[in-house]
Amino acid sequence: MRRTSHPSPDHHPSSRPFGPHPPVAFSLVLLGLGTFLLVLAPLLAWYVEPRAAVNPIDIDTTAVYTGTGSVFDVEQVKTVPDQKITVTQRVRGDVAESERSGAAVWDVITSVDTEKSLPAADPHGALDFTPHRWVSDRKTNRPVHCCDEKPYIEGEAYLKFPFDVQERSYRWWDNTLGATVTLHYEGRKKVRGYEGLRFTAKVPATKTGTRMVPGALVDEPNRPQVLAEEWYANHGLELVVDQSTGRVLYAQTGPRRTLRAPGGDQDAAVLLDSRKLAFTSATQKSAVDQAEKESGLLQLVGRTVPIGTAVVGFVLAAAGAVLVARGRRRPDTSESSQDPITM
Repeated sequence: MRRTSHPSPDHHPSSRPFGPHPPVAFSLVLLGLGTFLLVLAPLLAWYVEPRAAVNPIDIDTTAVYTGTGSVFDVEQVKTVPDQKITVTQRVRGDVAESERSGAAVWDVITSVDTEKSLPAADPHGALDFTPHRWVSDRKTNRPVHCCDEKPYIEGEAYLKFPFDVQERSYRWWDNTLGATVTLHYEGRKKVRGYEGLRFTAKVPATKTGTRMVPGALVDEPNRPQVLAEEWYANHGLELVVDQSTGRVLYAQTGPRRTLRAPGGDQDAAVLLDSRKLAFTSATQKSAVDQAEKESGLLQLVGRTVPIGTAVVGFVLAAAGAVLVARGRRRPDTSESSQDPITM
């Protein structure tokens, strides 16, 4: 006798899926994505951000200082007081040389003008014209002595400070002095509403070189030509610097350049003397705008994005882990089909 069991009308044979249950697959995706973001977060902070904090090689910027002071008029052969003075500093990057050397190669032209020489179609016609080249390590801002650098620049800062400026003294290259001066940290100061770190210094009268001049110019009328001594001092340097990027937001200088007779201890002629030459409003605005943009980018890459990535990664990884654990504890609810009974 053969008895065959028949499934009830309400019975439906189950079939096992080929692979994990869909919720388990989804939880694994969450767990994997969360883990990836947790690994990515420190990489953004420790690897990507330092590579964004580098001196540019394609820089093209101009800073203008204005003020009043005394200047030597070569036509009148005397020092004229109360003159409007404009100092223009143009900085351009040599991209090809920078890419070849791996350093930031910047060509700098500084010109000093009075109203008589402005506007100057040719900077060589200025009261004073000084071209030079600054080469720096793109990460540390330290001088790199290569690529026809001129002069031999030293110190920790020139034209800009290193990234992540600290509340301490820095050695700043003074190109007129031909040496470094120590800038002392003096607290914080706002420039157009944007806060920076303030540094100050003074330069005592220092001999910087010699030049051939008519003897009468240095109180030696009986000598047609004299190798006079060039002296330089600075009434006061003040710099306000963006802490994140090292960009100078505000600069003020008080140069005094004079001539002395050979071996003399008194100034015989004043070439330039100003208590205050400072960034114009337009230069300050440009500097602040650039600092806000650059520091914002560094903060985004080095802090905001890594923190956000870590938080999202943690949430996703935790959610994925919980779902995976629940999926593994779920019992198999599929029903076994009944085998036919034969006799």
